[in-house]
Amino acid sequence: MDRRSFIKHASIGGLGAAAATALASPAIAQANPKINWRMASSFPKSLDTIYGGGEVLSKYVSEATDGNFQIQVFAAGEIVPGLQAADAAAAGTVEACHTVAYYYWGKDPTWALGAAVPFALNARGMNAWHYHGGGIDLFNEFLATQGLIGFPGGNTGVQMGGWFRKEIKTVEDMKGLKMRIGGFAGKVVEKLGVVPQQIAGGDIYPALEKGTIDAAEWVGPYDDEKLGFYKVAPYYYYPGWWEGGPTVHAMFNKAAFEGLPKNYQSLLRTACQATDANMLQKYDYLNPSAIKRLVAAGAKLSPFSPEILSACFDKSNEVYAEMEASNPTFKKIWDSIKAFRAEFYLNAQIAEYNYDTFMMIQQRNGKV
Repeated sequence: MDRRSFIKHASIGGLGAAAATALASPAIAQANPKINWRMASSFPKSLDTIYGGGEVLSKYVSEATDGNFQIQVFAAGEIVPGLQAADAAAAGTVEACHTVAYYYWGKDPTWALGAAVPFALNARGMNAWHYHGGGIDLFNEFLATQGLIGFPGGNTGVQMGGWFRKEIKTVEDMKGLKMRIGGFAGKVVEKLGVVPQQIAGGDIYPALEKGTIDAAEWVGPYDDEKLGFYKVAPYYYYPGWWEGGPTVHAMFNKAAFEGLPKNYQSLLRTACQATDANMLQKYDYLNPSAIKRLVAAGAKLSPFSPEILSACFDKSNEVYAEMEASNPTFKKIWDSIKAFRAEFYLNAQIAEYNYDTFMMIQQRNGKV
């Protein structure tokens, strides 16, 4: 190639590279526009597990977009009270919230089905239903009527049954108890004489301390230890039959979500699923040591009696029958959960149950 031809081709190559660079920059900018959102959490900052889920989600989104998509998380009470987080996202006061759907069951019991309802699924079962049983789509059909779209953004695993100021051995012992209890589980225990109260996490301790309430449930050992319930209500019962696998949701204002570029929408779904897994893993890691510390500090650990569990199971079915008869949307989603629940627990009692039971026996015998 002669000198003149070389210069000509080199110039074209240089111009081509420059043009490619000029085209690439705005294309990337268009794909990853700078967006700043606010997320209202239903939880106090002191609970690094459940409040931390919002921060984990924000971190994942920011890192995946080189900081172009920012979600600033606000603790309960900083913008709105914790139990109004979804209302704020629906109204557009904030673009997003991190909350538990059963907090809003009073407006419509269908809300609770996206999170947890009595004697339903454990965490693995709930996630299986959400991601592969159509649960996310079914719940989003409902959320769309509220101006929202949501994705699982955390799970605590089966929760504890709560802290009581006195021993609870029989159904008779429950009568007259004022208890902080989430979701429409309150409607179930109400049938057994309990007076249910819905109180945000940060307000539970002073209510227990003052005797305004007689009992309270929150999450489980790690969070309960941080909130100090054992100091004022020493009787610690399990399991939390109303929350076998409670899903924490990241919910987004529907119009704001639909206004995002498709890649940002996809990123939010993926980041939510990663956050969902991360929270459950964190609780599974932290709860074992926390329960030992609580017992050492004086917590009196006991299971609910078979009498109490059976009575609560029967009353739960009464409540479900009432809701199925009066609320077609509730019935549609609950029918889907019930159908999978039967299959899930049929399978769970084969390999999983037997393996876990054997290993628990080895642990009790000091071999593990």
